[in-house]
Amino acid sequence: MYRHTKLSLLAIAIATTGAVAYAAKGEMENDTLAITKAKIPLTQAVTIAEQDVNGKASRAEYEKSKQGWVYDVEVVSGTKVFDVRVDADKGTVISSAEDKADHDDDHDKQD
Repeated sequence: MYRHTKLSLLAIAIATTGAVAYAAKGEMENDTLAITKAKIPLTQAVTIAEQDVNGKASRAEYEKSKQGWVYDVEVVSGTKVFDVRVDADKGTVISSAEDKADHDDDHDKQD
């Protein structure tokens, strides 16, 4: 029994050391801290997205994508909802598409 406890503790120590080493390499970057490196502030990205589809932002987040770090901004324009992706370094709109999933409330429960 004592031997199994020692082996378990050794396995945990090895796994923890590996995770710390992996994080120290910078390959696992915290999204919250990564935003400090963005050249465009969140407020500017929201303004860019709102102007792109002539609406008001309802949600925004900073995330890593295939193109690098982007702001993903959800904008409501009239009766439509758009997902607008803004490049965090250049401040340009990468994509803008109507979000059909957020558009209809047919399946929501009554308030």
